[in-house]
Amino acid sequence: MDIELADAVAAVRDELLKASARAAGQDVVFEVGPVEMEFEVELRADAKAGGKFRVWAVSAEAEAGVSRGRTHRVSFTLTPKAPDGAALLIHAGQDGPAGLGPVEGHIGR
Repeated sequence: MDIELADAVAAVRDELLKASARAAGQDVVFEVGPVEMEFEVELRADAKAGGKFRVWAVSAEAEAGVSRGRTHRVSFTLTPKAPDGAALLIHAGQDGPAGLGPVEGHIGR
């Protein structure tokens, strides 16, 4: 199964948003750090887009049928940010608890 590289990145973004939504009511907040992604990709000319090239991530099964000279390994790092440019947090939101709460008596256990 092939997937456009843009769709693969969008799927990761969607999963981060789902994780944030599921965190509602939780006491622990996570800051999302850099997301490293690596793909085997194939460049294909798209006749519908005026002959422009598109990048497709290929699965291991599809790679076996593609000549070695047409696939490339691409890796990159994304740093997710909130719409306001702040660090992306997986947390309960503005109405949820802020931080871990009191930690007295818990440190050093």
